[in-house]
Amino acid sequence: MSLSTEAQARPLVEGGPGIRVENLHRSYGRGRAAVHALRGVDIGFAPGTFTAVMGPSGSGKSTLLQCVAGMDRPTAGTIHWGTTDITALPERRLAQLRRADAGFIFQSYNLMPAMTVEQNVALTARLAGERVVWSEVADCLERVGLADRRKERPGRLSGGQQQRVAVARALYARPRVLFADEPTGALDRATGREVLWLLREGVENEGRTCVMVTHDPIAASFADRVVVLADGVLVDELMRPSAAQISEKLSELAC
Repeated sequence: MSLSTEAQARPLVEGGPGIRVENLHRSYGRGRAAVHALRGVDIGFAPGTFTAVMGPSGSGKSTLLQCVAGMDRPTAGTIHWGTTDITALPERRLAQLRRADAGFIFQSYNLMPAMTVEQNVALTARLAGERVVWSEVADCLERVGLADRRKERPGRLSGGQQQRVAVARALYARPRVLFADEPTGALDRATGREVLWLLREGVENEGRTCVMVTHDPIAASFADRVVVLADGVLVDELMRPSAAQISEKLSELAC
């Protein structure tokens, strides 16, 4: 089922690139042993929108995120960030594009253990050769409730605190598009809601495009749109759904 919506046709606007995905396939292995994680996905992500990607385990949602974010190469199909086909870019150019335009919140945090919390937050800017504004780093840590831990190293933090450092790092980069893989998975409910509101504010106040993979209907209810995958295919799309509506849809797929 193709979900080529009006979001795909909208012109790019300042604040974030539009993303267009066409006939996306991703397979692992060959022949009869091949696993087809994505099977001809068509979808658009408009600037200034928040999309949650959901589906049963093995549905292809994380694979979709990784391909759209330029972290994995599709087997076939195209992915455009604005007018740029990222599937045609050499690896070095793709890495430059990711650093310039994208922010990432990984389920596994991806923090540097030898660096302090504030150094981890500033890492992306330093890799890009940009001047670090330490007052803004401090502000991002304040927003995620870790201002008093900025000199600590990640190993001295809990899993939830490490995830909040990853969120602060993404916020500091002011990305035009933010990709989040289970950003609240390691957080308690109250902290998780705070993080989701930060993602929501980035969309509404800064025109950011946010694409989030989650299994949590409450987290997904913060999005403008929920797209549902099953067996590598987009099977449904819900606009501004409640957590109850999302749960009902996921229950239908589990039957």
